[in-house]
Amino acid sequence: MKIFSPLYARTMAWSRHRRAPWFLGGLSFAESSFFPIPPDVMLAPMCLANPRRAMWFALLTTLASVAGGVLGYVIGYFAFDAIEPWLRETRYWAAYEQAVAWFDTWGFWAIFVAGFSPIPYKVFTIAGGVASMALAPFVLASLVGRGARFFLVAGLMAWGGERMEAVLHRYVDRLGWATVAVVVVGALIYSL
Repeated sequence: MKIFSPLYARTMAWSRHRRAPWFLGGLSFAESSFFPIPPDVMLAPMCLANPRRAMWFALLTTLASVAGGVLGYVIGYFAFDAIEPWLRETRYWAAYEQAVAWFDTWGFWAIFVAGFSPIPYKVFTIAGGVASMALAPFVLASLVGRGARFFLVAGLMAWGGERMEAVLHRYVDRLGWATVAVVVVGALIYSL
Protein backbone atom coordinates (compact mmCIF):
# COMPACT_ATOMS: atom_id res chain seq x y z
CA MET A 1 0.00 0.00 0.00
CA LYS A 2 1.55 3.29 -1.12
CA ILE A 3 0.65 5.81 1.55
CA PHE A 4 4.02 7.48 1.99
CA SER A 5 4.84 8.15 -1.70
CA PRO A 6 2.08 10.75 -2.18
CA LEU A 7 3.03 12.42 1.12
CA TYR A 8 6.66 12.52 0.04
CA ALA A 9 5.73 14.02 -3.34
CA ARG A 10 3.56 16.65 -1.66
CA THR A 11 6.31 17.50 0.85
CA MET A 12 8.82 17.97 -1.97
CA ALA A 13 6.34 20.20 -3.83
CA TRP A 14 5.78 22.29 -0.70
CA SER A 15 9.52 22.59 -0.15
CA ARG A 16 9.82 24.22 -3.57
CA HIS A 17 7.06 26.75 -2.83
CA ARG A 18 8.16 30.39 -3.12
CA ARG A 19 7.13 31.07 0.49
CA ALA A 20 8.79 27.96 1.93
CA PRO A 21 11.75 29.95 3.36
CA TRP A 22 9.30 32.13 5.32
CA PHE A 23 7.61 29.04 6.73
CA LEU A 24 11.01 27.54 7.57
CA GLY A 25 12.04 30.70 9.42
CA GLY A 26 8.75 30.82 11.33
CA LEU A 27 8.95 27.16 12.28
CA SER A 28 12.58 27.54 13.38
CA PHE A 29 11.72 30.54 15.56
CA ALA A 30 8.67 28.90 17.15
CA GLU A 31 10.38 25.55 17.81
CA SER A 32 13.09 27.19 19.91
CA SER A 33 10.67 28.58 22.46
CA PHE A 34 7.33 26.78 22.40
CA PHE A 35 6.52 24.65 19.31
CA PRO A 36 7.16 20.87 19.40
CA ILE A 37 8.12 20.16 15.76
CA PRO A 38 11.83 20.57 14.87
CA PRO A 39 12.75 22.62 11.79
CA ASP A 40 14.72 19.70 10.35
CA VAL A 41 11.44 18.32 8.96
CA MET A 42 11.30 21.34 6.63
CA LEU A 43 14.99 22.03 6.25
CA ALA A 44 15.88 18.58 4.90
CA PRO A 45 13.33 18.44 2.05
CA MET A 46 14.01 22.07 1.12
CA CYS A 47 17.73 21.30 0.80
CA LEU A 48 16.96 18.18 -1.24
CA ALA A 49 14.64 20.15 -3.51
CA ASN A 50 17.09 23.02 -4.00
CA PRO A 51 20.66 21.92 -3.12
CA ARG A 52 22.22 25.16 -4.41
CA ARG A 53 20.39 27.11 -1.67
CA ALA A 54 21.04 24.60 1.13
CA MET A 55 23.56 26.77 2.97
CA TRP A 56 21.21 29.76 2.80
CA PHE A 57 18.42 27.60 4.27
CA ALA A 58 20.78 26.44 7.04
CA LEU A 59 21.74 30.04 7.85
CA LEU A 60 18.10 31.13 7.89
CA THR A 61 17.18 28.20 10.13
CA THR A 62 20.07 28.92 12.50
CA LEU A 63 19.37 32.64 12.86
CA ALA A 64 15.61 32.18 13.29
CA SER A 65 16.19 29.37 15.79
CA VAL A 66 18.59 31.46 17.87
CA ALA A 67 16.13 34.38 17.81
CA GLY A 68 13.43 31.99 19.05
CA GLY A 69 15.87 30.76 21.67
CA VAL A 70 16.26 34.32 22.92
CA LEU A 71 12.45 34.48 23.22
CA GLY A 72 12.58 31.25 25.25
CA TYR A 73 15.27 32.83 27.42
CA VAL A 74 13.08 35.91 27.95
CA ILE A 75 10.12 33.67 28.85
CA GLY A 76 12.25 31.86 31.42
CA TYR A 77 13.74 35.06 32.79
CA PHE A 78 10.56 37.14 33.08
CA ALA A 79 7.57 34.79 32.92
CA PHE A 80 8.57 31.43 34.37
CA ASP A 81 6.15 31.75 37.29
CA ALA A 82 3.29 32.10 34.80
CA ILE A 83 4.21 29.01 32.76
CA GLU A 84 5.52 26.76 35.53
CA PRO A 85 2.11 25.18 36.39
CA TRP A 86 1.55 24.35 32.71
CA LEU A 87 5.11 23.07 32.30
CA ARG A 88 4.72 20.76 35.30
CA GLU A 89 1.76 19.09 33.56
CA THR A 90 3.64 18.42 30.31
CA ARG A 91 6.14 15.77 29.34
CA TYR A 92 8.78 18.52 29.30
CA TRP A 93 8.97 18.90 33.11
CA ALA A 94 11.55 16.14 33.58
CA ALA A 95 13.60 17.59 30.73
CA TYR A 96 13.36 21.02 32.34
CA GLU A 97 14.63 19.67 35.67
CA GLN A 98 17.49 17.95 33.83
CA ALA A 99 18.29 21.20 32.01
CA VAL A 100 18.52 23.10 35.30
CA ALA A 101 20.89 20.46 36.66
CA TRP A 102 23.01 20.67 33.51
CA PHE A 103 23.19 24.46 33.83
CA ASP A 104 24.49 24.11 37.36
CA THR A 105 27.20 21.74 36.14
CA TRP A 106 28.10 22.86 32.59
CA GLY A 107 26.50 26.26 31.85
CA PHE A 108 27.57 27.25 28.31
CA TRP A 109 28.05 23.64 27.23
CA ALA A 110 24.50 22.71 28.24
CA ILE A 111 23.11 25.14 25.65
CA PHE A 112 25.63 24.00 23.05
CA VAL A 113 24.70 20.31 23.49
CA ALA A 114 20.97 21.08 23.53
CA GLY A 115 21.34 23.17 20.38
CA PHE A 116 23.09 20.41 18.46
CA SER A 117 21.33 17.32 19.76
CA PRO A 118 17.73 16.16 19.52
CA ILE A 119 17.20 17.17 23.17
CA PRO A 120 14.31 19.70 23.33
CA TYR A 121 16.23 22.96 22.86
CA LYS A 122 13.21 25.02 23.94
CA VAL A 123 13.43 23.56 27.45
CA PHE A 124 17.06 24.68 27.70
CA THR A 125 16.31 28.16 26.40
CA ILE A 126 13.68 28.63 29.10
CA ALA A 127 15.97 27.09 31.73
CA GLY A 128 18.76 29.43 30.61
CA GLY A 129 16.51 32.39 31.38
CA VAL A 130 15.42 30.95 34.72
CA ALA A 131 19.07 30.37 35.64
CA SER A 132 19.89 33.95 34.56
CA MET A 133 22.68 32.68 32.32
CA ALA A 134 24.63 35.56 30.80
CA LEU A 135 22.97 36.41 27.48
CA ALA A 136 26.14 36.69 25.34
CA PRO A 137 27.40 33.14 26.11
CA PHE A 138 23.82 31.88 25.71
CA VAL A 139 23.57 33.37 22.21
CA LEU A 140 27.08 32.21 21.26
CA ALA A 141 26.43 28.63 22.41
CA SER A 142 23.10 28.66 20.57
CA LEU A 143 24.66 29.95 17.36
CA VAL A 144 27.41 27.34 17.42
CA GLY A 145 25.21 24.40 18.49
CA ARG A 146 22.22 25.16 16.29
CA GLY A 147 24.43 26.21 13.38
CA ALA A 148 26.45 22.99 13.53
CA ARG A 149 23.27 20.92 13.51
CA PHE A 150 21.47 22.76 10.71
CA PHE A 151 24.53 23.16 8.48
CA LEU A 152 25.23 19.43 8.90
CA VAL A 153 21.66 18.55 7.85
CA ALA A 154 21.75 20.99 4.94
CA GLY A 155 25.18 19.79 3.82
CA LEU A 156 24.16 16.14 3.83
CA MET A 157 20.95 16.86 1.92
CA ALA A 158 22.73 19.08 -0.62
CA TRP A 159 25.43 16.44 -1.07
CA GLY A 160 22.75 13.82 -1.77
CA GLY A 161 20.73 16.24 -3.92
CA GLU A 162 18.70 14.87 -6.80
CA ARG A 163 20.20 11.38 -6.46
CA MET A 164 19.07 11.12 -2.84
CA GLU A 165 15.67 12.57 -3.69
CA ALA A 166 15.16 9.92 -6.39
CA VAL A 167 16.32 7.09 -4.12
CA LEU A 168 14.09 8.28 -1.29
CA HIS A 169 11.14 8.54 -3.67
CA ARG A 170 11.74 4.97 -4.81
CA TYR A 171 12.00 3.54 -1.28
CA VAL A 172 9.86 5.95 0.78
CA ASP A 173 6.98 3.51 1.23
CA ARG A 174 9.28 0.76 2.51
CA LEU A 175 11.08 3.21 4.79
CA GLY A 176 7.76 4.62 6.02
CA TRP A 177 6.33 1.21 6.88
CA ALA A 178 9.61 0.16 8.51
CA THR A 179 9.46 3.28 10.67
CA VAL A 180 5.86 2.53 11.65
CA ALA A 181 6.88 -1.03 12.58
CA VAL A 182 9.79 0.21 14.72
CA VAL A 183 7.51 2.69 16.51
CA VAL A 184 4.87 0.03 17.17
CA VAL A 185 7.45 -2.46 18.46
CA GLY A 186 9.03 0.27 20.60
CA ALA A 187 5.62 1.21 22.04
CA LEU A 188 4.88 -2.43 22.81
CA ILE A 189 8.22 -2.92 24.54
CA TYR A 190 7.77 0.32 26.47
CA SER A 191 4.27 -0.69 27.62
CA LEU A 192 5.55 -4.02 28.94
